Amino acid sequence: MADSTPARLKGDVRLQYMDQDFGNDFFNLNSTTQLQDLGTIKGCPELVVNSLKSKAATDAFPAKKVKRPKRAEANFYPSFPTGANLESLEKERLELLTDIRIRNNNRVIADKMAHTFAYRRQEVVNQEPRIKDLKDRWPALFQHKEINAEFLRIMTIPLEEKFMTQLDIHSSQLITVIRAKGGSTRQKTADIMDIFDQTEDIHLRRECVLRALIIFLGEDPDELIKEYLDSRTDDLQKEMEELTMGVFVIRKEGEGLQEPPADIGIIIEGVEVLNELPSVASACALLLGLLYALNIAYPKPLHFTFEVLQKIIMQLDQHKMSAKVQNLYGRLQSSE
Repeated sequence: MADSTPARLKGDVRLQYMDQDFGNDFFNLNSTTQLQDLGTIKGCPELVVNSLKSKAATDAFPAKKVKRPKRAEANFYPSFPTGANLESLEKERLELLTDIRIRNNNRVIADKMAHTFAYRRQEVVNQEPRIKDLKDRWPALFQHKEINAEFLRIMTIPLEEKFMTQLDIHSSQLITVIRAKGGSTRQKTADIMDIFDQTEDIHLRRECVLRALIIFLGEDPDELIKEYLDSRTDDLQKEMEELTMGVFVIRKEGEGLQEPPADIGIIIEGVEVLNELPSVASACALLLGLLYALNIAYPKPLHFTFEVLQKIIMQLDQHKMSAKVQNLYGRLQSSE
């Protein structure tokens, strides 16, 4: 049974308070009645967004639809810049729609995107807009460079640079762990392992590691990487519009992993948000960045894959791992 006796401080202890009536000098405090009630809670956005008055009438319950960081976001719901307000930031957003049409205007776009970050972030979290609407309002957000920049603003770490560096660091251990597993995993990864062994192309080797990793985790690489033939132009657009989320790879008739694709891009909610990307690994990194930037949950069929990308590759929130990912992490460490 816990001891209910209050703790007592030993030694000569004095409490003082700052008295505004005497030039803010400090005086000994003899009674709490001498204090004015100055307790206040300040315009913290992450508190305001979850207040009952900020929720719809049907959701006005403390524990319902709580908006909070779930994937180690450092800036989940930031405050507006000093001196900025809704009107001034909306004006900048409208200016960006013109700026993006001007050639060689990357510096101006980057500066305005950085300044409107909190405005955009609060819109994403509060309104949960459709991707099509968000792309219409913030087209610059769906540029290769700006996805990296937005991720850096949210997470304070670089996206593609860290993704590729850590993927390369873990590649040999991942391949060792994957090769050690038999059964259906060995059968499904056999062709991928052969290509990995035969090629020196760093882009293809990274793609092989990612495909094999997905299979090792018991998930389907076809859920993430969608292969299409450029000869099927009539059906291609329709199929892509029905795709909820994924990396698309368009190949020429008769060509496989060994040949460079005709195109690589990303689709979310049937909207092509990026194309002409340099590699499948780059597309996977940027898709991860977009999930953070757009505050989208990981797709359920690829939950373990994205958990590995987040917690092992990007080293984010590593103290919270599912048993399957923790097991893989332990095996990687033991194989070093």
